[in-house]
Amino acid sequence: LSGSSGWSPSPRDRQPWLQIDLGRKYRLRAIATQGTFNSYDWVTKYTLLYGDRPDSWTPYIMNGGNSTMPGNWNYYQVKRNVFHYAFTAKHIRLLPLAWNTENGGKIGVRLELFGCSYDSYVVQYNGDDSVVYMYPEKRSRTLQDHIAINFKTLEQDGLLLHSEGIQGDLFTLELKRGRLYLHISLGSSVVHKVSGRTTLTAGSLLDNLHWHYVTIKRYGRQVNFTVDSQTVTAICNGDFTHLDLDTQMYVGGVIEQNLPHLPTTPNFRGCLENVFINGINIIDKAKNEDSDIRIPRRMHYACRDILLKPMTFAGPNNYLQVPGFFRRPRMFVKFKFRSWDYTGLLMFTRFADDLGALELGLSEGQINVTIFQPGKKKLQFAAGYRLNDGYWHTVDLAARDNLLTLTIDEEEGSPLRITNPFTIRTGDRYFFGGCPKTNNTIRKCETKLNRFHGCMQHIFIDNEQLDIDIILQRQWGRYAELLLGTCGITDRCTPNPCEHEGRCIQSWDDFICLCENTGYKGEVCHMSYKAWTVIMHDRVDGTKVSGSSIDKPYIGDVNYWNASWDEVTALANTSMYCEQWIDYSCYKSRLLNTGNGRPFGYWIGRNNESHYYWGGTFREVQKCGCSINQTCVDPKFQCNCDADYRQWYSDKGYLDFRDHLPVRRVVVGDTNRTGSEAQFTVGPLRCHGDRNIWNTIAFIKPTYITFPTLKPATTVDISFHFKTYRDHGVFLENSDDHLKNFIRVELNTTHNLVFVFMVGDGILNVTLRSPVPLNDNEWHFVQAELNVKLARIKVDYQPWAVTRFPGQTFVTMQFTHPILVGAANRTLRPFLGCLRGLRMNGIPFDLEGKVNEEQGVRRNCTGQCLNATIPCRNSGQCIEGYASYTCDCNNTAFDGFYCHKDIGAYFEIGSWLRYNIRKKPITDEAAWANWIDPHYDNFKTCINGNGKSVTFALKWHWRMLLMYVVAFLPTGSVDLRYKLGLITHKYQLTHRNLADGYPHYVNITRHNRTIKTQVDYMEPIVEKITLVEDARFDSPKSMFMGRVMEVGDIDYEIQRHNAPGFIGCISGVRYNVYAPLKALFRPNETDPPVTTQGYVSESNCGAFPPVLGYVPWEVDPWFTTIGEVLCMLCSVSLHRGNIIFFSST
Repeated sequence: LSGSSGWSPSPRDRQPWLQIDLGRKYRLRAIATQGTFNSYDWVTKYTLLYGDRPDSWTPYIMNGGNSTMPGNWNYYQVKRNVFHYAFTAKHIRLLPLAWNTENGGKIGVRLELFGCSYDSYVVQYNGDDSVVYMYPEKRSRTLQDHIAINFKTLEQDGLLLHSEGIQGDLFTLELKRGRLYLHISLGSSVVHKVSGRTTLTAGSLLDNLHWHYVTIKRYGRQVNFTVDSQTVTAICNGDFTHLDLDTQMYVGGVIEQNLPHLPTTPNFRGCLENVFINGINIIDKAKNEDSDIRIPRRMHYACRDILLKPMTFAGPNNYLQVPGFFRRPRMFVKFKFRSWDYTGLLMFTRFADDLGALELGLSEGQINVTIFQPGKKKLQFAAGYRLNDGYWHTVDLAARDNLLTLTIDEEEGSPLRITNPFTIRTGDRYFFGGCPKTNNTIRKCETKLNRFHGCMQHIFIDNEQLDIDIILQRQWGRYAELLLGTCGITDRCTPNPCEHEGRCIQSWDDFICLCENTGYKGEVCHMSYKAWTVIMHDRVDGTKVSGSSIDKPYIGDVNYWNASWDEVTALANTSMYCEQWIDYSCYKSRLLNTGNGRPFGYWIGRNNESHYYWGGTFREVQKCGCSINQTCVDPKFQCNCDADYRQWYSDKGYLDFRDHLPVRRVVVGDTNRTGSEAQFTVGPLRCHGDRNIWNTIAFIKPTYITFPTLKPATTVDISFHFKTYRDHGVFLENSDDHLKNFIRVELNTTHNLVFVFMVGDGILNVTLRSPVPLNDNEWHFVQAELNVKLARIKVDYQPWAVTRFPGQTFVTMQFTHPILVGAANRTLRPFLGCLRGLRMNGIPFDLEGKVNEEQGVRRNCTGQCLNATIPCRNSGQCIEGYASYTCDCNNTAFDGFYCHKDIGAYFEIGSWLRYNIRKKPITDEAAWANWIDPHYDNFKTCINGNGKSVTFALKWHWRMLLMYVVAFLPTGSVDLRYKLGLITHKYQLTHRNLADGYPHYVNITRHNRTIKTQVDYMEPIVEKITLVEDARFDSPKSMFMGRVMEVGDIDYEIQRHNAPGFIGCISGVRYNVYAPLKALFRPNETDPPVTTQGYVSESNCGAFPPVLGYVPWEVDPWFTTIGEVLCMLCSVSLHRGNIIFFSST
């Protein structure tokens, strides 16, 4: 490192590598790399191989099974990679995988290795050897043990260590099916029938002729068992703490006069290195022929490796092409392979003389043999079972004319024989692992199978073993994306990444978890299923309906079992989520009547409210689920049943808006026509979660609260609710001391929710981009999840935003700082708003337990609006900023910070104002919506006058009839006129003389056919509209002030007060959300819908605070959040006239 040069191979080198001979064996712990000095040459990714000799390699595998190591990002900074387990090697090879290409950059490396010298004591075993260590005084009694042993082998089974005691104590270390098993017993109790035997398992695919490092540490009943980087911990069964062994310990096998090996385990074949038993070097003692070592046969104290020359097929386009003997009548192909993949091409060759081709493929764990013949049907046969188990398997194929024999794993007793007619003439080339991409059609490799991923070795063609090095050096063959000299297969299911005993299934570069029968779900079986509460009722089995009409509908009550209605609604109200299935099956029976207005059927929910949407859709949209999925039988309608066909159809789905559930009644109103029939079904109410146990806090100052450090291992899931007006803020963070390992969930912008983390290789994030703002001060539900497979986040009912990881990803969450809620550790970015229901890995956090008003953490979701020093006046909306608040005066007739400033106008003689409420007539559907909803009209009027008469009128022109007229008469009294039809109704609001120079308020409220009027704060007067009158208040079009300038028939009383019009001052006028004077003098759009004629000028009308003072909204009888509101402050002259007049279309 930091040298003035570096290694930089030729750009023409197809597979460059840098090999280092360390001169002796070292125990290596880390590697550091730099780019070439003062250049654009550096490596960004590489693979590291190591071994005892330069022609046999072991790939270094990082946690998660990834062999790709991160490199540099410029030429001068050092990237240090610390190995997660130390390994021994004499030779190192670095294979560049990616490098900088900008500004002419290429491969460039300077490196250093970190480790220490390593003394190696080795012994060779051939299956009939053994080293026996004799215990001092012929027994061993220990409270603690420390045993270390290194081994490498090609065999799947073999005994490494074994010793027994006469009291039932046992210590055995053995290899079975490529895995290492430790059996240990500290003694069993016959009296209490307690078995002391304990078995631990670690490692996988240990038969790969690579060195593996085993350490066993025991203290009393506590045992730690480590193989390479995997450590298994257990407590021994039984009650004893000492290990009592008799006479001797067998190393590598058991050889006695009457016992050539243990009954269930063969002796070990391979090499052992540095066998230490409680500090005693067994191999050194054996080599020196110490007296406490017994050797039945002479041993070899060197490791004589078998040169296998395996190769790894690991790329998306990998293949190997080798030559064959051309036009021979017999074919012999033999090779070994190991893989996790279910499918893949093993071998392909095309026969000479255009006689066809032969294909060997892996399919569903079997070997498929396919023979292609021109003009004939292909021959296809299968052999073997579960050959994709990761172990080595031998394939031996022999073929001649009309006969083919396939033997799997040298089982001569059950070979596959094919005796169909076909002709064999061998081709001149064989393809293994895949087909190259080429345009050459002569003797081309063609297959529909995927490329093979795994390892191969011992390839024989026509009974001659291929020497890959010679073939490639002489350019007799070709290859791509192969790793020569090593088998890089890894077992991603050991240790099992699936939690709660989920079943792991893997391929070459990925794994999946099967969570059946575990009680959990998720990518790694880490999320528990929700516990549902289910309440049944009498409509589950379906109800047939006929003979009902829209005027006389069938009403089906839903009677719940084993619970009162109050108990059922309480369950829905306190649950986190509820759902209920609803199904309407129809034969010429319409449901919601979409496209035509009034529905024939609907359902009634919790508060006896009728709901005109169906299952599978969103609330209050008058649609069925098929319209959302775009699967309706007739696209002109929003429900299948609304197509009104003489055929059975259905509309069904889940209702899941909890505030409307449970279903109380179902109304069916279109089964009285000939042939009409319907059936409805309501499923049980299903709820889960408990909102009452969620505690809620509000952050009203930039601060945070802390919880103990999260220790999630490799999986974390987070959920919480939030509401805020802020456009950014960190919800929570957990990190280490240097922010090199952290997770964070934050609101990045008004629409972006971000899950940021650094739990492996660099900082990553997954961002959810919401189509609607998330800072709308409404509750939003956030879920986030991180595991070795993926990271994802969602909010409310929006789809998951997902970032999937490569198959070899390793996730490590080693946090040391406490969990911060409300801000980040260093960047702060505080959250101001409310949080509730925070859970991590299913554990609820006690947010309310961290309440501290002085620091800015308040119980419940209360900010500054609740206890505002000066509340918003005149129905202004308080906008919560949590650290502060503002008043939204847009829907009021007032101005100012607290909506306290009047906006008025002075009208001279003949002047008037028109405010256009709607420019277009409403549709029939909107008229129907007005009909089905309870209608509210609320008018508030302030009059300050000493004149003879003041009149305001409300007119709807949908039927060209007058709706409301309010007149200020010459006597100073006020009356109300109503006409919708032939009859004019007159109501006197007060007998008092209001022409006293003081401001007065007139309020008029209509709810359906009930009219309530009040002047100032006197007792309200309630009047009823007759049943013959239409109770609907349809489509307001315009509002007139000063004079009525509407064309058409005008009531005589209005005409009397229409000339010369209103002369005087009016302020604070508002109808619903419309404030005409504010729109005129404080426009918030370029073309306000206001027209004036004559002299109309802004004035405060001499308005002062009312004599009665401020009335809080909670005790104001006229406070309303829905319906129609008209209010004004008036100062008038002695002339009579119309103040306000409404018209509609």
